[in-house]
Amino acid sequence: MVFKIYFNDKPVFLCDEMTPVIEEYRHHPDTVFIDELTNPAVKSLLHEIAKPGFHSGILYHTDISQLKKMFWKHFIVIQAAGGLIKNSRDAILMIYRRGKWDLPKGKLDKGETLEACALREVQEETGLKQVALTSFIVTTYHTYEEFGKHILKESYWYNMKATAAEETKPQTEEDIMQIEWVQPGDIQQKLSNSFPSIVDVMKAARLIPQP
Repeated sequence: MVFKIYFNDKPVFLCDEMTPVIEEYRHHPDTVFIDELTNPAVKSLLHEIAKPGFHSGILYHTDISQLKKMFWKHFIVIQAAGGLIKNSRDAILMIYRRGKWDLPKGKLDKGETLEACALREVQEETGLKQVALTSFIVTTYHTYEEFGKHILKESYWYNMKATAAEETKPQTEEDIMQIEWVQPGDIQQKLSNSFPSIVDVMKAARLIPQP
């Protein structure tokens, strides 16, 4: 099993197997590789991440559940959910927020299911009301700082279908400035100004080639 956590655009892998992709990262001279399950080892990696030359990190151990538990302890974990929405022409809905092309998502409310959260956030951020959730795609992980606290966000992504021709309305209070239906052939262009986790969602949904 592999967990990939983004620190800005730099990946850190938690794994109990060395896949070809991870091996490729491992051989980069600025990758930090650690194969011990200790708090000092995790802290050492987190210290290295802050350095300008950091390329990627790999934490390897045969007990992935314990490895994840130890790593997660260093963060406040927030769950979120969102959607990859297709219309009847197979165009994908993308939002332009804070200078990047993104997909609609938001934080899980107390007592809410992930599926309900994904639908609610899509409806709130895009103005679409007639949207159907069809299947789970992937979970992505990224970190950020907020008021001096280390946050790790788990984002659960779902395939969705826009079931009617509706006008979109960007939720400007969430800094969404533009909404666009993107044809499959134009997705790569949008992803050149997006987030690596969104690229991973597109790969998992088989909308762009996987390595």
